[in-house]
Amino acid sequence: MKDHPYIVAISGASGSIYGVRLIKALVELDRQVLVILSNSGLEVLSHEMGYKKIDGKTEAFKEFLVSCGVQMRSQDQLEVFYEDQMASASASGSFIHCGMVVVPCSMKTLSAISSGFADTLLTRSADVCLKERRPLILVPRETPYNLIHLENMTRAHLAGAVILAPSPSFYGFPKTIEDLVDTVVARILDHLKISHDLLPRWSS
Repeated sequence: MKDHPYIVAISGASGSIYGVRLIKALVELDRQVLVILSNSGLEVLSHEMGYKKIDGKTEAFKEFLVSCGVQMRSQDQLEVFYEDQMASASASGSFIHCGMVVVPCSMKTLSAISSGFADTLLTRSADVCLKERRPLILVPRETPYNLIHLENMTRAHLAGAVILAPSPSFYGFPKTIEDLVDTVVARILDHLKISHDLLPRWSS
């Protein structure tokens, strides 16, 4: 596996498929992935993608990913953590990683990150990214935005986060929902500076 790991956090907003497809892309690109699941994120995964949560069983999530087409080269290529595991490595500034993506990012999670309210492993890990100046990409899934949402995005941006709205592109003529989702995943990979061929580049 290449380099240090990447962190993918799934919070409780609609659009769980964005997080799952990003994990799939990273694994297929031979990257090590640390997944952080919020409690609300698990509920949305269950509702939108049929994930059956088994308390304390990280292997259940790995099996779910396999059912979604994720092909891990080894079991240690991917680690799974829950929001109450505050003693996990990503909560420490001494833990080196290549970047963190919160996808989808709920407005509650955005609010916590933008205000420094690091009360879960997810928000603490994001807080560490900002203080250590490591890449942090937030993919806010809400529409329309109210003024509070926009101000929270501005604060997060000024603190060093990239706000990457899940706005799919259509110039590559996506044929499936997965194709459409991957146009957003491709932009995330771009901002993580990872080479990929998920979609064709625009050229005039």
